[in-house]
Amino acid sequence: MICEVTDLTVYPVKSCAGIRLDRAEVTPTGFAHDRQLMVVDAEGEFVSQRSEPRLALVRVTMLDGGALRLEAPGVQALEVDLTADAGRREVVVWGDRVMAASVGPSEDRWLSAFLDRPCALVRMPADTVRAVDPDEAGPGFRVGFADGYPFLLLSEASLDELNRRLERPLTMDRFRPNLVVDGCPPHAEDGWRRVRIGEVVLRVVKPCSRCTVTTVDQATGERGVEPLATLATYRRSGRHVMFGQNLVPETTGVITVGDPVEVLESGPPRPELD
Repeated sequence: MICEVTDLTVYPVKSCAGIRLDRAEVTPTGFAHDRQLMVVDAEGEFVSQRSEPRLALVRVTMLDGGALRLEAPGVQALEVDLTADAGRREVVVWGDRVMAASVGPSEDRWLSAFLDRPCALVRMPADTVRAVDPDEAGPGFRVGFADGYPFLLLSEASLDELNRRLERPLTMDRFRPNLVVDGCPPHAEDGWRRVRIGEVVLRVVKPCSRCTVTTVDQATGERGVEPLATLATYRRSGRHVMFGQNLVPETTGVITVGDPVEVLESGPPRPELD
């Protein structure tokens, strides 16, 4: 069986629900619109499912004309202009201080009402550059409001191997990948270094260290203990558990569900597990 793409997901608002796509445009910072928007607190620090698991309940729909719709329990749907710029402010995401565009007061009120705390919605403008760690990826790569890298890839076989060990199987959305592939053995992606998917070449930079977001049920917003407890039994590397791989794009273009995955370079499996 040829390894191929089986799912593509974009997350327009960091830590909110994703949108599954049949085809996606690869830009220098990831899929078009991926983590273009982010929730911040009153101090400008990013807010994610780590502290607010209910963000999983915010459903996002892309609309025609450069807009999206946000829907969540207990609040009316809200339409957001993806070009809005109500003034610039400094925000912080994983220690990186970057200039963001405020989206608008109605969006801030909507989020504050839903989360019951002062919050704001910000957008990463085109003239803001947030660099990927050059020690890991090399110089010149950029990222939006994603944690650290433009893409996360995970294979269906790796999830199947995890589910084989769990009492209750989990769905792929727990891990919030952009790229899901099938047709390879479990954790084959650990040994990939460069891949061509469709017309795009991507560099596999480093394993993804998993956090408590994976313990949030993306359908209910409720937190548990799995899968971190089980992953720690066989995917531990030092103080971290690793699942999936982070990538950066060497070229741009379009990736489509069904595209084959061609491994251009490989190496020893990463991470080195305890």
